[in-house]
Amino acid sequence: MKLTILGGGGFRVPLVYGALLQDHAEGRVTHVVLHDLDPARLSAVTRVLAEQAAGVPDAPEVSATTDLDEALRGADFVFSAIRVGGLQGRADDERVALAEGVLGQETVGAGGIAYGLRTVPVAVDIARRVARLAPDAWVINFTNPAGLVTEAMSRHLGDRVIGICDSPVGLGRRIARVLGANPKEAWIDYVGLNHLGWVRGLRVAGRDELPRLLADPDLLGSFEEGKLFGVDWLRSLGAIPNEYLHYYYFNREAVRAYQQAEKTRGAFLHDQQARFYAEMGNPDAPAWKVWNQTRAEREATYMAENRETAGAGERDEDDLSGGYEKVALALMRAIARDERTTLILNVRNQRTLSVLDTDAVIEVPCLVDANGAHPVTVDPLPGHATGLVCAVKAVEREVLAAADSGSRAIAVKAFALHPLVDSVNVARRLVEGYTEVHPGLAYLR
Repeated sequence: MKLTILGGGGFRVPLVYGALLQDHAEGRVTHVVLHDLDPARLSAVTRVLAEQAAGVPDAPEVSATTDLDEALRGADFVFSAIRVGGLQGRADDERVALAEGVLGQETVGAGGIAYGLRTVPVAVDIARRVARLAPDAWVINFTNPAGLVTEAMSRHLGDRVIGICDSPVGLGRRIARVLGANPKEAWIDYVGLNHLGWVRGLRVAGRDELPRLLADPDLLGSFEEGKLFGVDWLRSLGAIPNEYLHYYYFNREAVRAYQQAEKTRGAFLHDQQARFYAEMGNPDAPAWKVWNQTRAEREATYMAENRETAGAGERDEDDLSGGYEKVALALMRAIARDERTTLILNVRNQRTLSVLDTDAVIEVPCLVDANGAHPVTVDPLPGHATGLVCAVKAVEREVLAAADSGSRAIAVKAFALHPLVDSVNVARRLVEGYTEVHPGLAYLR
């Protein structure tokens, strides 16, 4: 099988390739095509993969190209992991928002809207090309904001595009671990949008174990989300929220922490990766070793400001291993080999959540087989969660409308309607600020 990775010069590509190296079953990927607009980044990642595969028999062949059509033609699967505007764009998203006193995180609030406005037109072009050049390919979308971008692409690819995120998987794994359950044997009742969902139950052998966790303050406070949100708030919710909901529930504290930080997350990653790719310019540098060291630092500092605000301390070692590549490979295997499995994915709603229309992309458990991902029927969300999901989905729809029409007024509306943007005037200044720093938003008129 041929797997094409868009954004193939990206730092996390070796995670995906590492998972492929461990896959020795029939019908596995034999050829990986890396596509990126930056030849130097492609060269650096190709070096890392070559060292990573040293001594591994039958390692998938790797090739690289800057020609998008060449990369897509004949692909069986396409992993889309692009970053429009690069990490400098992410740093600018954060800076412009924080100057207005609102959150600039890359998927949540003003920063997520800015990133979406830059990314959707590019993602739509990719979807159209896939439909023309590789109509039988399955697209697995990694690109953030994952739900929004997946919905944009689904308008051209239907259910052949599926979005993934490792946050729900990591959350379910942590809950199962503290309850002494095997995560592979647990059914996770999770529902929401990407980076906006809640675990409402965790069933083992037909029994919901979540009430036991919520009733034990010591157990509840012993893992990442318990430390991040606090025991009392989780017990009030009666559910365990995705970690990204910390930006909503503790927004004022999160914004203040980001404003006081020496660097924003985007600026930190920009500088860190600039050092990595510069070091890869030295042909004698041990590529695999340097990449591993850089990755460990990246993982350890994830959401550091939020944990500091909550007094949550350092991340547990078990949470430093990533996971999105495992979700992607499990999804690809299930489709390619008809190995039926259950995964939490970003797919079209169909009739899963009655408060949203059928085409709205949501994040829920899905049964996966050779015909794709099929969302599982779930119980309705409680009122507070329904309100937040509907509000954020409405914002996503305005982002799609602005990207489609090029309307500056609709872009302002998208910002102004977001729950974390507190003024229409702030929304107008955000659009002004973002269009000044991002050439990719020049289409807004």
